[in-house]
Order: sequence, then structure tokens, then C-alpha cells
Amino acid sequence: MTDRLYYNDSFLREFDARVAACEPADHRWRVRLERTAFYPTSGGQPFDVGTLNDVNVLEVLDDEHDEVIHITERPLKVGEEVHGVIDWTRRFDHMQQHTAQHLLSAAFLELFQFQTVSFHLGRDISTIDLATPSVVPRHLEETERRVNEIIFGDRPIRIRYGTAADLAAEGIRKKLDREGTLRVVEIEGFDRQPCGGTHLSRTGQTGMLLIRRCEKQKQNWRIEFVAGFRALAAARSDLALLRSAAEQIGCGMTEVPQMLTKIQEERRTSQRETKRLTERLADLEAAELLANKAQRSHDGANAIVSAIFEDASASYLAMLAAKLVTNLNVRTILASRSANAIVLAQSAGLDGDMGALLRELLAKVSGKGGGSKVFAQGSMSGSSTADKIVDALTHSLISAIS
Repeated sequence: MTDRLYYNDSFLREFDARVAACEPADHRWRVRLERTAFYPTSGGQPFDVGTLNDVNVLEVLDDEHDEVIHITERPLKVGEEVHGVIDWTRRFDHMQQHTAQHLLSAAFLELFQFQTVSFHLGRDISTIDLATPSVVPRHLEETERRVNEIIFGDRPIRIRYGTAADLAAEGIRKKLDREGTLRVVEIEGFDRQPCGGTHLSRTGQTGMLLIRRCEKQKQNWRIEFVAGFRALAAARSDLALLRSAAEQIGCGMTEVPQMLTKIQEERRTSQRETKRLTERLADLEAAELLANKAQRSHDGANAIVSAIFEDASASYLAMLAAKLVTNLNVRTILASRSANAIVLAQSAGLDGDMGALLRELLAKVSGKGGGSKVFAQGSMSGSSTADKIVDALTHSLISAIS
């Protein structure tokens, strides 16, 4: 069994050890040491990286025999002494996040009896899942404040060992199912939790904790948080974004929410006005097309309206077509060069299948589209095909009504 040096000293950055085994594995090597300070992926915390002599350690994991396996880029000689160096920036970040998780879980339990059921330490964001039917802003605000009170109090964090019975008698956060001697992380006067991870020695080293997000996850609630240098980076990023927004809007940072509300209302008003004017334009354009550009059957009972627009949107084509076919016995083909869009529609009660007709013709020019018997729309492969398709559709419809 590997002697895990990080159990008693999470701040150990370098160590010496003897290589106990080295085996090839998918162009990498599985190295086992007699002892190690490298932390393997476990309990929601990712592995450490670093070097053994001049060989990079790419991953660290536990095997089925409770041995720590170091995945390296090159082999090491069995029996040789190696000098291990931990990537301290990564390790300390993980220590800050993991200690913060213990504080956060303990605070939720202390204040609201919300039990943590899982933990994940991610590259940018860490999460806990809470077993509770609901979480409201007050829960988040009070818990975040309580955690930071403990952080600023700079309480000592100690590692202890004991059996499940011993620990249960002293009081711990969750039920223990494991047997034998257990490792416990104890935050003085606040939390006592079995854990094999790497942790800080005092709460003040956590710096600060910020809750970033809360969302429902099936029957639980997921809380996203950052701590330490991650919290500093997040606060700086938030400030930069707020400052940028204020500069673009042309106001002070404290006025951004008020100005955004005003801009949103102006945008909604503008959208309503634009929609009203677009509807009016479509009414007028539909009347003009029907009066001046309609091709009619010999008896004048049926009309075909075809037009190609340079810069109309696909949504405007659909609106205009809908206006046209409110008239009796009208079929219409409308296309837009800029949008590479085409719409085919007919008045209710007419024979023919607009969707089938459009699909058939678009397939010949690598276009896509379809729809119902009375309305169909699609996209063309390019603006140069608009004339060809509209002419073909017009000819087909004229033949049908002649």
C-alpha cells in the first residue's frame, strides 16, 4: 500500500521516493512509488500533476489495490530514487476549493439543515448538490456570509484519525459506512468531516468564497462556487464586465441595471413599432403586387403573384405571402436574393400541394425546404438560382390554371 504523504502534510511540495513498479500503458507509463505526495483523483477532487525527476506526471489515480498510480510520459527505472515535485499552483487551488466546499456544506447544514449529497471540483467552477426541495436567494446570501465569517476568523484546520464509532460520538456531518481508521478534516468549532483530500491549515488561507449560481438538478439543487484566487479572478472579471457595460451604455457602473431596464423597454417599444410598420408595409405591398403584377387565368378567376426581392428577410416573405393568399384563388411565389429564401403559398380551397412542389424543384438545385399544401418555404443554394426557381414555379402554376 502506498504511503500517502499528503494525508499528514498537504503543504508538502517536494519529496523523495523509490520506484516500486513501472509498466507501459497506451504509450504512457504506470509508475508506483513506495510513497508519494501526489494526490489521485478521488472524492470529487482532481489529481495533482508535476514531475518525478525530469519526467512529467500527467495523471494520478487509485488502483483496485489501494495503490497510487502515477501516469508518466516516460518510464522510470524500478528501484531508483526519484525526486517528486508537485505543481503547487494547481495543488493550492484545489486545497482552497476543497476547504471552501467543507465550509459551504457545513454552513448550509448549520443554517438550514440542507445536507450535501455530492461535490465536484471543476477546472473553473466547483459545485455541491444539496438535498432540499427548494433554495431561495436568502439561503444563498446568509450561507455565503456565514462561510466568509469563518474564513475571516482564520480558524485552524486539523487532520485527525479515528474509527467510525469514535467520530460518530463526537459528531460529524454525515453518516459513516466505512470501517477501520478514518481520516477526518476538522475546522475548529465549525465542522468535522471524514475526507481524504488535501486541505488548508487555516480557514483564512481560503481568502473568500463567492456563490455564483444555483439551479435545480432533478430532486436536488446545485450550487456553483469559487474560492481563493478563483474568487479574486471572478471578482475582477465581473468588475471588468460591469465597467465595459457602463462605458458602452454611457453611464456610471451603479447605474447600469437602471439603464439596462430603460434600454430593454425602449427596445420592446421599438420592436412593437417595427412590427406595426412591417405589417402595414406588407398590406400595401400585397395590394400593389396583386393589382399590378398578378398573372391571371383566361377567365380571370385565378391569379399568380411572383416577385423577387433584393433584401427581404425570410420572415417578411412569409408575412407578405400570408397577406396575399387571404384573397380568393391566389397563388404566390416570393423569393429574396439576400436571404436565399423562397416562399410558396396559395389560398385555402385550391388544388395542388405547395410543399411537394417546392421540395421537388429545390432538390434539383441543392436547396432545402417543404411545408403543407397551402404554405411552403425553403432556402436556395445561392441568390443566382432565385430567377431560375421562381420562373420554373411560375410556369408550373400557370400551366395548372390555364
